[in-house]
Amino acid sequence: MTELRNVEADLSRFRARVLVASIAVVLGFVLLASRLVYLQIVRHDDLMEQAENNRTAIVPVVPNRGLILDRNGIVLATNYSAYTLEVTPARIADLEQTIDELSKVMDISVRDRRRFKKLREESKNFESLPLRTRLTDEEVAKFAAQRFRFPGVDIKARLFRNYPYGELASHVIGYIGRINTSEKEKLDESDDQANYRGTEYIGKLGVEQSFEAQLHGTTGVDSMETSAGGRAMRKLASSPSTPGDTVVLSIDIKLQHLIEQLYGERRGALVALDPQTGEVLAFVSKPTFDPNLFVDGIDTESWKALNESIDKPLLNRALRGTYPPGSTYKPFMAMAALQTGTRAPTTIINDPGFYMFGGHRFGSPENERGGQMDMHRAIVESSNAYFYSLANEMGVDAMHDFMKPLSFGQLTGIDIHGEVRGILPSQEWKRNYYKRAEQKKWYPGETISLGIGQGYNSFTMLQLAQATATLANNGIKHKPQLVIATQDATTRTRIPVPPDAPTDLGYKPDNVAIVRKGMVDVTLVGTSARAFAGAGYVSGGKTGTAQAVTMSQKEKYNAANMEERQRDHALYIAFAPAENPRIALAVIVENSGFGGANAAPIARRAFDYWLLNQYPSEADIAAVRLGQATAPVGKPRPVVEVPWPPGAPVSATAPASAASAAMAASPNPASTAQP
Repeated sequence: MTELRNVEADLSRFRARVLVASIAVVLGFVLLASRLVYLQIVRHDDLMEQAENNRTAIVPVVPNRGLILDRNGIVLATNYSAYTLEVTPARIADLEQTIDELSKVMDISVRDRRRFKKLREESKNFESLPLRTRLTDEEVAKFAAQRFRFPGVDIKARLFRNYPYGELASHVIGYIGRINTSEKEKLDESDDQANYRGTEYIGKLGVEQSFEAQLHGTTGVDSMETSAGGRAMRKLASSPSTPGDTVVLSIDIKLQHLIEQLYGERRGALVALDPQTGEVLAFVSKPTFDPNLFVDGIDTESWKALNESIDKPLLNRALRGTYPPGSTYKPFMAMAALQTGTRAPTTIINDPGFYMFGGHRFGSPENERGGQMDMHRAIVESSNAYFYSLANEMGVDAMHDFMKPLSFGQLTGIDIHGEVRGILPSQEWKRNYYKRAEQKKWYPGETISLGIGQGYNSFTMLQLAQATATLANNGIKHKPQLVIATQDATTRTRIPVPPDAPTDLGYKPDNVAIVRKGMVDVTLVGTSARAFAGAGYVSGGKTGTAQAVTMSQKEKYNAANMEERQRDHALYIAFAPAENPRIALAVIVENSGFGGANAAPIARRAFDYWLLNQYPSEADIAAVRLGQATAPVGKPRPVVEVPWPPGAPVSATAPASAASAAMAASPNPASTAQP
């Protein structure tokens, strides 16, 4: 029997299926259309950016670092080009094998490999990274002959920082080194993060650190088209980098070199200022170090030698070394007595060679004559008893309040980082400094030694130099300034760095004259007269001897029986010419004994250079180094006859100091300095 189909039912089911399929198709097209609208319109900008990023890469263009010059235009820090062996990881299949093969062509040390690995971790694969730096011509030739074996490896030229005078003025200039973890974290949190893409160097210490923003420049970018594998194909666009500014220092590098020569192997510091402007003319810390060691990463042996040396060559003694000022403190004590009305200049104090207080005997090892002392004689002969008694009369807090505006125990505000305060004692200072109750109390006997620059007093040579310059400038204090101008690397426009407004400490002219007259006679008939014998100008000064280790009042100082580093420090402060000072300085020679024999001779040669354009003879330099010369030995040389750079042939056109040139333009400058 044949079954009859229900056509209508079949058609109904078919139509239902077609409808469902149609709806499914329409929904599919709606979804596709919606997705297209979403991708093409809503997310157009975002996806366009992603596509462009997949197609292109931004490669940073590192700027040339700015130069550092001295006041006369002598280059102290520059850049030079050298060949480097560069590797682009994206173009190499087996990187480790390639490096192993390269090591058969030229020397690639473990240190080179470690540095390259670190760079690779911090960079992108398509960037070219240095594997070896500063290749010799022979190494370049060896690689060139086998270059075909190493796709993705090239020889390129890069700029490296260079300090042409090595150790000279290294504490002032500073150095550049690789960015450490702490510095990287600070950069990541700052607005300068993008400006350090592509570089691994940053300024460390000195001017290199303090003026990093000016010296670094602005990083440029190259937009590169890349393949799907990240390989660079071609340059699409370029935004050039902007070189860093040139920084001009106030120091005279020839004066700096002379002073460092005079120290020889001895330790110490000297700061010389222009008292009328605050400009730093010399900033010496001995011993020094070679900043070139740090440029490409210092090796372990060199770092250990510097860091563990008993002489502490990395310590900037002028900025961070603190010392008791010894008798160089006495002129400021005299000024305090006059300004506060504590003591008249004619007041007579008997000096029997010691001072008794509370049953304790305070000796006067520097004063052999003794007798009746007024203020003038006490300064000239360095009477300890006179200033012991003055300290007792004034009290510690009155001394503190007078000395603080002179910047003793304070930050001077010099324009490089790292300055320390030192200690200017007061009762409040002692309460805050010590923890135990019995240590917090100030005892009257502690005041006595402060009057001769001992006790808790501890200052930097920068502070002592600024105080001396302020006294020489009639109580007008200038902030020390190392950088006097910057110069745009593109336009060559020089922009002076304006000094801060000076501070008038309100000293009475008659009081200043009394103290300065005492300091002048120190150089004429006093403790530094031998060092300044025959000088073509009149200067003012004060010698000082400060204890390196504490001795009881009953002990007698005998350098011959002491270890070298336990012997007294030699100090000297000075200004010249006496009537119109243009240079003031403070100098310390560690563990060398009396200031008149070891510190004052260095000051004399510095003044001869700055005021008379004279350079000491080689025999004189050798004698001063050994502490065997006071007045100059042999015939001084005109500065223009001294080879520069050191060791170069004599040039009649060698530039003299700015101060010397200015003095040469005035009639007989030395004679105008007479009082």
